[in-house]
Amino acid sequence: MALMDFIKKQFIDIIQWTEDDGETMAWRFPMAEMEIQNGASLTVRESQMAVFVNEGQVADVFGPGMYKLTTQTLPVLTYLKNWDKLFESPFKSDVYFFSTRQKLDRKWGTPNPVTIRDKDFGMVRLRAFGIYAFHLSDPKAFHTTISGTLESYSSEQLEGQLRNTIVGHISDIFGESGVPFIDMASNQVEFGNALKAKMEPMFQAYGLQLDSLNVQNISLPEELQAMLDKRIGVNIMGGMQAYTQFQTAEAIPLAAANEGGLAGLGAGVGVGFGVGQQVAASMAQSLNPAAAPAPTSAPAAAPVSPDEIVATIEKLHGMVGKGMLSQAEFDAKKAELLKRLE
Repeated sequence: MALMDFIKKQFIDIIQWTEDDGETMAWRFPMAEMEIQNGASLTVRESQMAVFVNEGQVADVFGPGMYKLTTQTLPVLTYLKNWDKLFESPFKSDVYFFSTRQKLDRKWGTPNPVTIRDKDFGMVRLRAFGIYAFHLSDPKAFHTTISGTLESYSSEQLEGQLRNTIVGHISDIFGESGVPFIDMASNQVEFGNALKAKMEPMFQAYGLQLDSLNVQNISLPEELQAMLDKRIGVNIMGGMQAYTQFQTAEAIPLAAANEGGLAGLGAGVGVGFGVGQQVAASMAQSLNPAAAPAPTSAPAAAPVSPDEIVATIEKLHGMVGKGMLSQAEFDAKKAELLKRLE
């Protein structure tokens, strides 16, 4: 009867793993009720490692190569089994393969803005994103802390933990650096190196090696970015005074096209002319520093000559042709200006 049981047993002669995708990090060799034959062949390919687990304990770790499983190649496992037959009979043990290939172009990013204290803007909220690369370096640590007895374990199952841990350290890196937001773009490499140094111990505890970590972009939320763009625009225009002059000049055609027209910029047509003169002088000064300085305040409404009124009517009529004023608006402005000739 014992002989029949032995004959019915299935034995494994070749143990190997041909990876069928690029995401599986750990894979358990299908043993079922089979036993490993004495002298069986174990093939571990480049970018792989294999682990024998016996009665819940990691017994041996194999790097790339081909092995004939004997007492000499499994000294630790032989000790754990305490075989007294010098490894002459088949044995059972779980075999796990691990992929040590680099996992490239893994993305991380802040799902929500991170609040930090900035030297220039006070409290600001920042977004950041980048990429990182890692590989499995210690299969024993990875098996005991991450993959365990699962039939297979993929990098997709792990990346959520890695990504969120990286993001969790972003605020510390930015806060400790003391670098103003304006200068952060030129310090992205330094931020990446500092963040990598901070993350390496956690990766090592999982049996992983963090090969690279890059910060690709640091930005503000849209509403804060719009405010910063406006501030930059003010500086480009030469300061707040020049920016205000530019904004006023831009508003003249819009005011003329809306209810109230040029007169809506002040108390009447005279004020409209005064503002126009001030804007013209201010723009001339900003474009030509040698020109006479613009007045610091709007002059009082000056008497309007008939020629100026006629010229204004002609300009308003031109706006009708360009679609900037409707015919009804033009007629109303014209009537208002003609009354001043009476």
